[in-house]
Amino acid sequence: MRSWSVILALFIATGIFAQETPIYLDVTAPVEERIEDALSRMTVEEKVAMCHAQSKFSSAGVPRLGIPENWMTDGPHGIRPEVFWNEWDQAGWTNDSCVAFPALTCLAATWNPDMAYLYGKSIGEEARYRNKNVLLGPGVNIYRTPLNGRNFEYMGEDPYLASKMVVPYVQGVQSNGVAACVKHFALNNQETNRHTVNVHVDDRALYEIYLPAFRAAVQEGNAWAIMGAYNLYKNQHACHNRYLLNDILRKEWNYNGVVISDWGGAYDTYESAYNGLDMEFGTGTDGLTDARTSEYDAYHLARPYLKLIKNGDIPIENLDNKVRNILRLVFRTTMSANRPYGTFGSPEHFDAARKIAQEGIVLLKNEENILPIGLDGKKRIAVIGENAIRMMTVGGGSSSLKAKHEILPLDGIKAAVGNKAEVTFARGYVGKISVGYNGVDTGQAIEDNREKDTLIAEACRIAEMSDIVIFVGGLNKEIHQDCEGLDRYDFQLPYAQNELLDALSKVNENIVVVLVSGNAVEMPWVDNVKSIMQAWYCGSEAGNAIADILFGKVNPSGKLPFSFARKLDDYGAHALDAYPGDRDVYYKEGIFVGYRWLEKNKTKPLFPFGHGLSYTIFKYGKPVFSSRELSSSDSIVVSVPIRNTGGMKGKETVQLYIGDKKSTLPRPLKELKAFRKIELQPGEEKNVDFKISVADLMFFDDVRHAWTYETGKFVVYIGASSEDIKYSTEITLK
Repeated sequence: MRSWSVILALFIATGIFAQETPIYLDVTAPVEERIEDALSRMTVEEKVAMCHAQSKFSSAGVPRLGIPENWMTDGPHGIRPEVFWNEWDQAGWTNDSCVAFPALTCLAATWNPDMAYLYGKSIGEEARYRNKNVLLGPGVNIYRTPLNGRNFEYMGEDPYLASKMVVPYVQGVQSNGVAACVKHFALNNQETNRHTVNVHVDDRALYEIYLPAFRAAVQEGNAWAIMGAYNLYKNQHACHNRYLLNDILRKEWNYNGVVISDWGGAYDTYESAYNGLDMEFGTGTDGLTDARTSEYDAYHLARPYLKLIKNGDIPIENLDNKVRNILRLVFRTTMSANRPYGTFGSPEHFDAARKIAQEGIVLLKNEENILPIGLDGKKRIAVIGENAIRMMTVGGGSSSLKAKHEILPLDGIKAAVGNKAEVTFARGYVGKISVGYNGVDTGQAIEDNREKDTLIAEACRIAEMSDIVIFVGGLNKEIHQDCEGLDRYDFQLPYAQNELLDALSKVNENIVVVLVSGNAVEMPWVDNVKSIMQAWYCGSEAGNAIADILFGKVNPSGKLPFSFARKLDDYGAHALDAYPGDRDVYYKEGIFVGYRWLEKNKTKPLFPFGHGLSYTIFKYGKPVFSSRELSSSDSIVVSVPIRNTGGMKGKETVQLYIGDKKSTLPRPLKELKAFRKIELQPGEEKNVDFKISVADLMFFDDVRHAWTYETGKFVVYIGASSEDIKYSTEITLK
């Protein structure tokens, strides 16, 4: 039997008889009061400890006050497996295999905010179940060059589309009491020299192109966390950048959430202290990139910061402001009384992943209506290409996952076909094969040492004997492709895929190309194939979703979130030799990014922004305008009748663009200002309503540093893509 002295010691150790008065227990008390109460009870050392990492993915709480630790997890496509305290490799858990959701390029291609909310809610439930209170995502950096290795994690080239998709994602995540950490703020548009490149961009481009999605996430989505970027802007690293974090984020946008560094993104103690950074995380344990000790107190916002505060070089109020933001995060997440429990790896989440993938897959070309593939009379189907059998959930950088399952394209096709046809596979090409990433092994044995000519010959032999060829190629998650850390080498398909497609087209005219990638690629074979489908990285249900589209179980409805140019120099960054830079990179194209640049230079894209075909036909009727004149105090309602005149249920995304006919500053020919996705049964008609206000006509005046507008005539364009314009008319701003 224990002595009373031992029991008393236990009570004291656990705080039961401690002198410390507990922090607010009344969960109905205003959060700001609870924050100030907690802050008043903390020591300087406890406050500083909350400002930096204590492990790879956690930061300290204050146990004696009942303030929990903060636990981060990589997204934005799924919940990262558990790793060791101080290592990147997984910890060997057997119950941390997640649902892999489609990459964010695929989500953006749905052009459906409802899908964005479903995505955010589902991944937020997975994070909550694993007791993470910060999801490191989504990413909303703009698609400036197709060589950026991290484009697959972002939402395309248009700031309006990215803005409308990020807000419901954030809201869905945070409905679970998990903070969405929107990244990478800002101007992270390349991986080459990402830690050292200093971005030069004019204020118009900054405010009109590169900031709107972040602003929407903050002001409309009420994002609770923001992650800084690795690059520099105005010669300061973005993770402690006075202009980005203090002037814009805090002062202009009134942000009251927490700012988190990217891992290893903090470089200076004074700048970290004064320029808006709240929490510092790192890849190594010295606060930078190389692990030398397990001393997390060596971080910039750790012991060096504490020393400056105790010496009086930095005022305590500087520290208190950071801790207020961190405590606000804690009260919004882990200490919220209304926080749900979450679910993990559920059938509902796999269903959500499949549904998002189905809506995001884009049908780029479909000659002779070769798709959907009918199985009546189809005896032999050839599936060719390594990407039909290669896992894509492992690799790519911090978004790498340990998925509960991943349906490969070949398996999805075979399951859909069943015994109705013969499916034969040929490798066709061999890419670089990695066995795993951060200790997550794919478990695949797909090494193949055969020569290129042997592989092509085998593929052609099988293709020649088949009724239809489904080529599954594209990029993968290896470095210098779609992968964090390094950009692509060039615009071409790797591993001699162009040569393979050229050979296949000579032995079979019925070729369907399924591109698995997060980036546009050059297509010298575009005229030699009948159909092209952009299938992205679709996560756990990739194979099923691809098969659903190929065989017509689902009518494709995805639209491109970025332009597919014909050649690399058609993109502004490359035409102007403004990528990748060395120490400095100059965004010479300014506001003319993506379709804005192509239209300015009268360059026809291979496939335009907003493009995507369907298996049915949508007829656009003549829009009805409530007025053709607009003032600053009213709005114009536009009603567009859309009819499904085909024989299959389908979804169409109606797009509205606006162009300024005459302005004092250069402006794009047109800019996306509204869109809406609707579903129609065969023969059904619906009206799609849009509202145009003066805000849709504004531009950023970098001289006045303000959003402004000019009176005059504007053109309203309504169409199915940036090029497929069905109707245009003028309105007047009085």
